[in-house]
Amino acid sequence: MPQIIANGIPLEYAIYGRESGEPILLIMGFGAQMTRWSPQFIRELTERNYRVIVHDNRDVGLSHRLEAHGEPDMTAVYTALMSGQTPDVPYLLNDMAADSAGLLEALGIEKAHIVGASMGGMIAQMVAANHREKVLSLTSIMSTTGNPALPPANPEAMAALTKPAVDPAENLDKHIWSGLESQKVTGSPAYPTPDEILIERIKQDAKRAYYPVGRARQMAAIVASGDRREALATIVAPTVVIHGEADPLVPVEGGRDTAAVIPDAELHTIPGMGHDLPQQLIPRIADLIERATARAREGV
Repeated sequence: MPQIIANGIPLEYAIYGRESGEPILLIMGFGAQMTRWSPQFIRELTERNYRVIVHDNRDVGLSHRLEAHGEPDMTAVYTALMSGQTPDVPYLLNDMAADSAGLLEALGIEKAHIVGASMGGMIAQMVAANHREKVLSLTSIMSTTGNPALPPANPEAMAALTKPAVDPAENLDKHIWSGLESQKVTGSPAYPTPDEILIERIKQDAKRAYYPVGRARQMAAIVASGDRREALATIVAPTVVIHGEADPLVPVEGGRDTAAVIPDAELHTIPGMGHDLPQQLIPRIADLIERATARAREGV
């Protein structure tokens, strides 16, 4: 897959679908490579005549790694925030949003529908807030606002997200089973993904790229970006918010808060959906993305 310089750094990307289709930029979440947008998800959109663009965020997959910055001191980040100071981190969500907007610019795409999942939803929100000239519509999936008053993640889900990484080069089987355990904790209870699919996904991700320190810097960016409600209140793009009612990692209150803050946003919660994009829900999620794209075409 190709790379392109966007916002001054190399980003790995791919494009699917007809060149004549309306462009949709999909932004993946924390520590996740662009390959986590499943072929089924991408095909669902291309068959609806969208041109789908995906990319690895900075510090994950095959995109630029900010290796000179090393691993962040998360204790110092939290201490700075609690004392009202600005944490010293390599970058913020705003910078990652500038990467995504820069990718569209580098590809010669004037405007696109922006879709983000989890941290990718946070990035997509900031694209819509900071780069409104590039945004046709916004779909924020299983994401949140940074509002400190919202309920935290389920402790078991947070532990699954932050547990020490197992290097696949040292023990591939342990890496796979650790990842499988985590995805079972955070996945959709009403729409379970078969183990064989999860295992193959984890295996392929490990083969493509393994860079845990990049995940740490992304976490620092999320935490240091803090409460983003003031920025989200400036979004003018037609917006649809999608959230699973059984999400243990980003509780559904995060989606409700997102929809409450963004002007005229639609909220759609899905019973039994956790913190993933299960195959069974792909058509429904695509339908909801199309509610945002239709609103953009209608100018509402």
